[in-house]
Amino acid sequence: MNRRILIVEDEERLASLLVDYLRNAGYEPHCLVDGSAVVEWVRKHQPQLVLLDLMLPGQDGLTVCRELRRFSDVPIVMITAKVEEIDRLLGLELGADDYICKPFSPREVVARVKAILRRAAGSEPPTAGQGLVVNEAEYRAVLDGYELDLTPVELRLLAMLASWPGRVFSRAQLLDRIYDDHRVVTDRTVDTHIKNLRRKMAAVRGEEETIRSVYGIGYRIEAL
Repeated sequence: MNRRILIVEDEERLASLLVDYLRNAGYEPHCLVDGSAVVEWVRKHQPQLVLLDLMLPGQDGLTVCRELRRFSDVPIVMITAKVEEIDRLLGLELGADDYICKPFSPREVVARVKAILRRAAGSEPPTAGQGLVVNEAEYRAVLDGYELDLTPVELRLLAMLASWPGRVFSRAQLLDRIYDDHRVVTDRTVDTHIKNLRRKMAAVRGEEETIRSVYGIGYRIEAL
């Protein structure tokens, strides 16, 4: 079975980290640092997925993506430190399947890789592993069988939302729950944690909106 994953990343430390995590997940990662070497390598080795950095020596990621799409439908995940929407959209319009923004958790990348390959194979995750399970005592949250890499604050926030699916919690209610030392923080703090939660859950569920904003009030989570 083909388990090859091509990592195209010129940051040596980051590439090495991705190799370790992907190898531990059962994949066969291979690294390239120069964009101009990608097309030939993909033609020869037929990887299962390509993790492709946007900014590369030799040839940039967008150009590489365009050339790969001329002959291959291999799933491509763009990796970028650029946050401008135009770069993200341009990458997807060129045929990329998804993108991940730096900085990111290597666990998040592995979860995203698994989710994309599952979709590419046209199969759904096993029913037994579907849904969200939050265990505050063990500081663990599992979504569709994949463990989320959450901070303690993110875990408490997710636990509160998941305790009553469909209920709208105000930012004040969420702040009271996630900070038990009564520190002074702003409503924007909740928004930041929600953004991080959505990003980590999207690594498993794709673009599905798992936590919904209720304008002028707060947030709710649907049954997962």
